[in-house]
Amino acid sequence: MAAFPLSDAEVEAFIDTAFLEDIGPGDITAELVIPAEATLVASMNARESLVLAGLPLIKPIFQRLDPGCLVTLEAADGNKITAGARILHIEGNARALLSAERTALNILQHLSGIATLTRRYVDAVNGTGTTLLDTRKTIPGLRKLAKYAARMGGATNHRMGLYDAIMIKDNHIAVAGSVEKVVRAAKRTGRSDVQVECDTLDQVREAVRVGANSLLLDNMPPAMLRQARAIVDGAIPCEASGGVNLDTIRAIAETGVEFISVGRLTQSAPAVDIGLDYSL
Repeated sequence: MAAFPLSDAEVEAFIDTAFLEDIGPGDITAELVIPAEATLVASMNARESLVLAGLPLIKPIFQRLDPGCLVTLEAADGNKITAGARILHIEGNARALLSAERTALNILQHLSGIATLTRRYVDAVNGTGTTLLDTRKTIPGLRKLAKYAARMGGATNHRMGLYDAIMIKDNHIAVAGSVEKVVRAAKRTGRSDVQVECDTLDQVREAVRVGANSLLLDNMPPAMLRQARAIVDGAIPCEASGGVNLDTIRAIAETGVEFISVGRLTQSAPAVDIGLDYSL
């Protein structure tokens, strides 16, 4: 199981930001209608089938407002659970827990939505030998968490940011003038991780000729992907990307590309339905 990506300090900073946004100077409704000494016993339940991600954040969120609350997890990140399954049990001060409820649900629903959609894509390429990758298409400030959720769904993380891998894209080529110019400039640094985005078969030929280490085959239909793979002839790995969806990914994988990256895993995943239900 992949390690949770946030340090304790980062978790605390995340909760600071979330509560400042949602609670601000105070939850006026809870303070007006809930007695200060009232307690809440509740469970967090899945209301649809889903893959969980984000549970390590939930206990710290609730315990920020009620340090003595009891949170008992009954599932784990990466678990695929069915509608009606109980995710956790919670007991504590009612005002505090109700004030924290929306923050806890929002992040768990969002991250589990990413994990759930990702698992559908992973299942769609099962048996092809192709590895599913995520992208940098994430909500600013949530990249570590979004990529963690994609891992919980079974994907492999692509580069985290612009700083940890060289990816030469179409606009780099357009400004520099040619594939050869940008690849040679990158290779002069001694790097061996130079990936080049190719829109045409001529660009594929040029990138291979000048020493690219891998290719990103952008918006190529399956027939064209097979042609590109024939040109490469196994010399370097190929990644297909652009316009990939659940209806097309299997055919793309069957062309033999080593990787497929899908932006919508983190960019467009719908939140899943999880609720906090009061227990008598």
